[in-house]
Amino acid sequence: MDYTFNRLLTGASFDEVDARTRKALAANGNPKMAHQAIGMEPRVGAMLPCNVILREVDGGVEVSAIDPVASMQAIDNPALHAVAGQVRDLLAKAVEAI
Repeated sequence: MDYTFNRLLTGASFDEVDARTRKALAANGNPKMAHQAIGMEPRVGAMLPCNVILREVDGGVEVSAIDPVASMQAIDNPALHAVAGQVRDLLAKAVEAI
């Protein structure tokens, strides 16, 4: 199982990809789900998928975001897994919107 969503953007500078990434995350973010997850598992905040990385690679700029379903597998809580699935959909949508 992959543990990140990845997208390679070509023909754009690092700064352009950074600005596009921030805009896409703002449009698809949902802090309410993070609050919901913390309500189910108080320590889960340490594992929430809040990081997105950008890096210059051959051919362009790669954007990577954690797959919350993969990161939540270590926690035995089916309700939390359901929220992780919803967040996964939002993050995938954000990465594709960049």
